[in-house]
Amino acid sequence: MAIKSLIINPGSTSTKIGVFEDETLLFEETLRHSTEEISQYATIFDQKDFRKKIITDLLKEKNFDVNTLNMVVGRGGMLKPIPGGTYAVTDDLLEDLKVGVQGQHASNLGGILAREIADSIGVPSYIVDPVVVDELAPAARYSGMAEIPRGSIFHALNQKAVAKRYAAETGKSYESLRLIVVHMGGGVSVGAHEDGKVVDVFSAFDGDGAFSPERAGGVPCGALVKLCFSGKYTEKEVYSKLIGKGGFNAYCGTNDMRDVEKMVQDGDKKAAEVREAFITQVAKDIGSMACVLKGKVDQILVTGGIAYDKVVVAGLKEKAEWIAPMTVYPGEDELMALAQGGLRILRGEEELKVY
Repeated sequence: MAIKSLIINPGSTSTKIGVFEDETLLFEETLRHSTEEISQYATIFDQKDFRKKIITDLLKEKNFDVNTLNMVVGRGGMLKPIPGGTYAVTDDLLEDLKVGVQGQHASNLGGILAREIADSIGVPSYIVDPVVVDELAPAARYSGMAEIPRGSIFHALNQKAVAKRYAAETGKSYESLRLIVVHMGGGVSVGAHEDGKVVDVFSAFDGDGAFSPERAGGVPCGALVKLCFSGKYTEKEVYSKLIGKGGFNAYCGTNDMRDVEKMVQDGDKKAAEVREAFITQVAKDIGSMACVLKGKVDQILVTGGIAYDKVVVAGLKEKAEWIAPMTVYPGEDELMALAQGGLRILRGEEELKVY
């Protein structure tokens, strides 16, 4: 019997939905929201009814009967640190999404909307591999400063999805492989996957590893302290330099790799240096994760939007493919990854986790 699912992936100014029958996408839509629409709500949770209405209105326009759904899956949000997997949207999980225990983010609405729509038709609701997936080995948590342990906030959904995809394509189990997975998008995260867990990762969120189109990555901490106390910037302004206005934005005035490539082609030497620095920093992160895995790496997987860039991928191969062969999965397919997470539960292929 075919399994139908509604997948909900909320972003800051959009809500992306997909309807699947098993792994077949029946239709998808990206519902965009203007700044004016969003700004009238004081909190992320206050947007719930607005976003729910546009989802249900779209399904009606498509003449899709929600009562034929077998499950609803939402993008997981800023919960407490949890191991990877598919989680039931329980009351405890729902409450932590509402209050945003690790911060307010649009993705918090994924599980909230999934639970509300699923409850209305009597089917289960899930989230899958949220950004707070934390499977770090104990030694990976030490930063060198006792008050600030290293954490794990990264592109868990896409990293885990491509790792499982590679495992399926090679006829192996994800749990049997030792992989380095590189996600290159607005943020960059590089993870060491061992025995089905991400035992170490250069986090994408709060200043770690390579810089990216919008983020500064790991910066010299002494100089950062001096900048913070220089009196020139507010806390908010410094934070925006690290996340939002950092990386390619800071050096090239754009967060689009395609713009950077055009600048290089037009003879911009600074843009060429920035691109080379980016490639080198990501390659250094790959090398670090190879050390975590003691040099025993089955494959390096490269994914995210920047993986479409042939020059970047060629540069990474030149610098890091001596460690292990590299397979490229450009872009991301988060809707499919969320659907597959729910399918594994309903098919009995994976154990449902409880928050």
